[in-house]
Amino acid sequence: KINVFLHKEKEEARKIFIRRYWYGDSISNIAAHFTLSESKVKSTLFRTRNKLKLYLKKEAGYDQT
Repeated sequence: KINVFLHKEKEEARKIFIRRYWYGDSISNIAAHFTLSESKVKSTLFRTRNKLKLYLKKEAGYDQT
């Protein structure tokens, strides 16, 4: 289910998410790799996690927030 969700995300957000949570890269390394600020990386991860949470709740048939 997570793979399906990630394929629907924008490429940059997907790559940042994978580098952080699959490869365990630090925020600073991700920021340097994508030439972004650390703040941008953190906010992208925050938004992607929230979208994933909603997606998983919807898939499980649990729509309470």
